[in-house]
Amino acid sequence: MTDPPTMLPVIQPRAAATSPPPFEKVAIVGLGLIGGSIALAARRHWPACLVIGVDRKEVLEKAMVLHAIDVAADDPVVMAEADLVVLAAPVEQNIDRLAELERHVSTPAVVTDVGSTKRTTVEAARQLPSRFTFVGGHPLGGAPRSGIEHARPDLFVERPWLFTPDGAVTAGVIERLSEFVRALGAEPHVLDPDEHDRLLAFVSHLPQLAASALMHVVGNRAGERGLALTGRGLFDATRLASSPPDIWRDICRSNADAVGEALDELVAELQALRAGLDTGSEIDRVFESAGTWRARLARLRDERRQE
Repeated sequence: MTDPPTMLPVIQPRAAATSPPPFEKVAIVGLGLIGGSIALAARRHWPACLVIGVDRKEVLEKAMVLHAIDVAADDPVVMAEADLVVLAAPVEQNIDRLAELERHVSTPAVVTDVGSTKRTTVEAARQLPSRFTFVGGHPLGGAPRSGIEHARPDLFVERPWLFTPDGAVTAGVIERLSEFVRALGAEPHVLDPDEHDRLLAFVSHLPQLAASALMHVVGNRAGERGLALTGRGLFDATRLASSPPDIWRDICRSNADAVGEALDELVAELQALRAGLDTGSEIDRVFESAGTWRARLARLRDERRQE
């Protein structure tokens, strides 16, 4: 005999909404940094929207204390009438949750996720019943620390939110999702799932692996005494090294071909630098190119903030 699902109290109703939400009942499966931040932002922007949280009991209790959700349970049955389901666990867990939706959600619903890779999730979503419309999603907002205790409602402000529709997803569904994320402060963009994974391998996955490897090498060689003598440069360059490994295991497995290509290109550049240490020509080439691209990155960031 299985234990009954854990149900926590419903938070008291809030003030009336000033505008109708694009989705009236939002279920978020996984209340970590991203899922928790979506919940906090949704409750802030749409007081009339019912936000349902599904996670472990100890996480749900933290979410209730933060007033991030209205309804909490550790059993997915609580999201039976959700019209938007957000899968906010690591990639492989999201794929497992997709297979369970038919049992737990009884009404037509839009389903999205927040995973950093898209091809494997989009492929799995093709098995969903026709009453579900799946659109892959990836908010490019984050922080070095995970967990709902680090969630905040402004996490997505001025950050891209990528959607990767598959097949005959209607423009109306994309627009509803775009309205949802715009209200959270994000900028929606549409990409093909394959294009997404190739691009993110370079602009997201490679920087994470490079920063972690750099901190690993420096820490092991310099030790605590050496780290005490470092300047700001090492600290800034290794900010991403605080990221937890569990999420990145899934990302690397589900995007191994594209991540491998990105790593190969970085290794080739490092080997070229190694071979050209005596002449300085490779240092000139890489540093000049890096300086040019870094200036363009800064300019794009400034332009986005001014829009």
